[in-house]
Amino acid sequence: MPGGNVGPGAIVDMSAGFSELTVDPQRRRARAGASVTWAQVNAAVKPYGLRLPPDPSSGLFATCGGMVATNAAGPRTVRYGSVRSWVDALEIVDADGSMRTVKRAHNHDTKFSLTADGRRLIAQNFPRTRKNSSGYALDRFAETGDEVDLLVGSEGTLAIVTAVEWRLDLSPPDIAGAALGFSDLAAMAEAVPYLVSLKPSALELLDDTLLRFIPDAPKVACLLIAEFERETAAAARGVVGDAVRGLKHALAYVETAVDRRGLDKLWEVRRLASPALARLPLSQRSLQVIEDGCVPLERLGDYVAGLRDASTRHGIPVAIFGHAGDGHVHVNALPDVTRPAWRDALRRLFDDATALLVRLGGVPSGEHGVGRLRAGVLERFYGREVMELFRDVKRAYDPLTILNPGVIIPATDWSPLAALKVGEDAAAIPDDIATQLRDVERSAAWATPKRQLAR
Repeated sequence: MPGGNVGPGAIVDMSAGFSELTVDPQRRRARAGASVTWAQVNAAVKPYGLRLPPDPSSGLFATCGGMVATNAAGPRTVRYGSVRSWVDALEIVDADGSMRTVKRAHNHDTKFSLTADGRRLIAQNFPRTRKNSSGYALDRFAETGDEVDLLVGSEGTLAIVTAVEWRLDLSPPDIAGAALGFSDLAAMAEAVPYLVSLKPSALELLDDTLLRFIPDAPKVACLLIAEFERETAAAARGVVGDAVRGLKHALAYVETAVDRRGLDKLWEVRRLASPALARLPLSQRSLQVIEDGCVPLERLGDYVAGLRDASTRHGIPVAIFGHAGDGHVHVNALPDVTRPAWRDALRRLFDDATALLVRLGGVPSGEHGVGRLRAGVLERFYGREVMELFRDVKRAYDPLTILNPGVIIPATDWSPLAALKVGEDAAAIPDDIATQLRDVERSAAWATPKRQLAR
């Protein structure tokens, strides 16, 4: 989404091969090649009563290599954390072409080490958010000294991941949930800390800016979908009751589910979001330019309100949704690309959203990475000295800058909209490929090998 896999230079296509998948149920481990998807891993481990808990919404086509590259997350990160916590080992190819396996707690030859000054800078300058896929995870590396933690989330800039050894968890025995609607943003923001205290397995936000596109969605200012995993059905039902009773003064809409079938029905409104946005008129595009900011939990309401205001100010509609339990918000900008100066308005919206994130103590990416799109704003969040530490990491692993140049460490001519292939001024794409790309976009068929589009 932030342009991490496209740019000048050679592109390494990992979709052919790298497809090994073995399961060790006794150790609760799975080894998967870089092109194996999250869905394929979970299908292989399910017969053993196991699962890989972090679950990107794109799990049908999110690959193991890609999930490691961005420290991917998803709806259940609020309870289980992002993929970094579930990686036991990585098979990688270094920038010099050598191949090695990096295991947890076996790091005696890490290419990069931190000084006391570096640790101080990290402690002082890293934002305090529940999720972060922005830059190198030096805060985690400072805690553990574990090279795995540094490589996860490095977006292909330090090494190429060819295989992953995953740690697995037992599948949850029982599950229940509720859809909770609020008549105003403030009531939703106040409800989130209470719901987080009940230890949900997921807590999702759908704002009115998105709900209006979904047929038969509840008519509320914002909707929270809360899911709870417990050891017994009675405990799962009980915590749903606690959630509803504790918020009854603030709720404008309630729908509960006490089994998996009912919960699937609750989640249907979330699943309909992307197809709804894909049905926009041809003149309007759904763009992930702002997309992926994460703020401290107590600033979630301020962030959504600020995004709404910026959208109105610049005349570009947005669709807002995300992982409320982590203070993590996705924003789809929906510009009319036939409107004069729409790019200028989109750039101003991007700038305002970035300034808002900085002001609220957030980060520009909670799970998708900064790629090329957001690399140029990292210094505003971390400061010049931490960015120099990032450059030290890059030089230690890739002194010739051959791995994903322009990602995390920005190119000198960085601009967030420079490579946007949308609108009349964009680089021309042959009609047959453009039509097929549009079909992929409308049907969310992102697993389609892009090489097929040129046949």
